[in-house]
Amino acid sequence: EVQLVESGGGLVQAGGSLRLSCAASGFAFDDYHIGWFRQAPGKEREGISCISSSSDGDTYYADSVKGRFTISSDNAKNTVYLQMNSLKPEDTAVYYCAADFFRVPVRMVCSVAAAPDFFGSWGQGTQVTVSS
Repeated sequence: EVQLVESGGGLVQAGGSLRLSCAASGFAFDDYHIGWFRQAPGKEREGISCISSSSDGDTYYADSVKGRFTISSDNAKNTVYLQMNSLKPEDTAVYYCAADFFRVPVRMVCSVAAAPDFFGSWGQGTQVTVSS
């Protein structure tokens, strides 16, 4: 059974930092793409960053987080991290990690509006609140 467990969310002031973790189990971690998505109240779920857990470590970032967020993978721990710096109030959302197997680069999967529909396994989400 695929399981994804997010942690690390919380309340932070604008300009601050948080690191989210996504601990994965139940699948061949090295073969999957792992994505971070977020959903703010009243908005669609959006893909913000993805990583290939294979040896190439291919990554993708949405323009809204590029230069501020960094995704990384520790395959020994089956864990993907999202380091979030220079947080803004508009980053406030529930953050989810998701996983699935793809044979294409992460950008092809994660950069489209329908990206959430491509991922079959999801964590429960963790709340990130950025105060102004």
